[in-house]
Amino acid sequence: MEHLSPFELKDNLIKLAEEEDRRLSWTMLNVGRGNPNWVAVPPREAFFTLGQFGLQECRRVMDRPVGLAGIPGSKGIGKRFEAFLKENPDLPGIDLLGGIYRYGLQTHGFDPDEWALELAEGILGDQYPTPDRMLACTERIVHDYLIQEMCQGKTTHSGRYDLFATEGGTAAMCYVFDSLLQNGLLKKGDRIALGIPTFTPYLEIPELDRYGFEVTYITGSEKDAQGQATFQYPESELDKLGDKSIKAFFVINPSNPTSVEICPQCRKYLVKVVKNLNPNLMILTDDVYGTFVEGFVSLLRDLPRNTICVYSFSKYFGATGWRCGVIALHQDNIYDDMLSAVPQAEKERLAKLYESLTLRPDRLKFIDRLVADSRQVALNHTAGLSTSQQIQMLLFAGFALLDRENKYKKACIDLIHHRYELLWQGLKLPVTPDPDRAGYYLEIDIQEWALKNHGQEFMDWMKKNFEPVDVVFRLAEKCHVVLLNGGDFAGPEWSVRVSLANLEDEAYTIIGKTLSATLNEYVEAWQASEKQ
Repeated sequence: MEHLSPFELKDNLIKLAEEEDRRLSWTMLNVGRGNPNWVAVPPREAFFTLGQFGLQECRRVMDRPVGLAGIPGSKGIGKRFEAFLKENPDLPGIDLLGGIYRYGLQTHGFDPDEWALELAEGILGDQYPTPDRMLACTERIVHDYLIQEMCQGKTTHSGRYDLFATEGGTAAMCYVFDSLLQNGLLKKGDRIALGIPTFTPYLEIPELDRYGFEVTYITGSEKDAQGQATFQYPESELDKLGDKSIKAFFVINPSNPTSVEICPQCRKYLVKVVKNLNPNLMILTDDVYGTFVEGFVSLLRDLPRNTICVYSFSKYFGATGWRCGVIALHQDNIYDDMLSAVPQAEKERLAKLYESLTLRPDRLKFIDRLVADSRQVALNHTAGLSTSQQIQMLLFAGFALLDRENKYKKACIDLIHHRYELLWQGLKLPVTPDPDRAGYYLEIDIQEWALKNHGQEFMDWMKKNFEPVDVVFRLAEKCHVVLLNGGDFAGPEWSVRVSLANLEDEAYTIIGKTLSATLNEYVEAWQASEKQ
């Protein structure tokens, strides 16, 4: 079972824990998956209220008793939407809806009719997404959100990012991998780098036959003055990225499962390595957990020409089921530069591939190739994320933009950090402050704990008598607690990953105590064997 993905292994652990539940009438505590147990309410209220306006517009055009209505018309719809906002002050989410509408008018100078029509048609889903990459007004609002959350409200360069709305971060990753390969920017067998520990699919995808990448691992192995892992990348690891034979660097920031952002010193050194030694290094960063760190800065800001950023709204807003994600790529980027510099034979191959889309396929931007490739090129005319999903994404983004005092962000961070502290209290271990910690997950290095508290002899005995996954099986079978093995994320082999997002607060004290008691069982067995 050690060869299974941890998420498949989890299913076996759940079965064990459920059997124990039935026998003892206990409640299973499953912290193996990172689905949050909260939702952002105001943007959802605004979504359902906006739907009422959309239907009102449909009935205005045509209203048959059988339930058949028309589609919204553009002429005067801005005035009608403003009247709807004024006449329905008590509808849930109406204030947020009005605030976002006014934000579009005042900040971006949107035409009222075009803006209101995009909202009405988008919520109804009665039209194909147009533009197919992302709805025009929606893109501007989500762009502002990404600048606020990923770049701390400012950029170090001129120009904007192009956005592609996708079916969550998962689809975004698949699209990027496939388009890099499709366009010859990466070829089967190329060398890539991967920041580890990392989300297991990132370890598995490069090994698929269609990619067959040669992987260089960039290991977050730094320790603090007390010898405790910070999971930051040492300069010696980042130096590997200076090798021009490494074409791309894939990283989760903040990381999963270690849940720390790349610290400012590491980012600064990484920028130096890329600019001086490997200026065409393609960087793909998955920044879904960035909103859980105060002052988070993405590589999107530090290395805008090199970086493709994938962001998902799923964790921060409690919306894994909505499948709302976005790919961001700066308009001035190395991907377009490299495409313009490929050999003539390759240009002709790509021109043939995209000739049905434009009279000048050689000028087709990489971000637009992503969109086309997502629909096998031939179906590009029906590409694009569901407009209803895009509108919910817009409302999430607008909610954060209008939260001037960051009340929602503070509540989310406080909730996660409180659970973090409860778990460590249960373990009876002190919490080490870390400004780079997101805390959405926690990786507990059992070997580090064992060596620090019981020495090398105990750890040698553990390795001789047990497999690293024994801990998670023991917890599931005897204590109805489901954790994941950290070794499956290319982390320390003897470690466990805990999600701090998906259970009630008190559960984390229980999990800490249970894990502490389980580890002490090993210690007692070792001590008994030593006496014998």
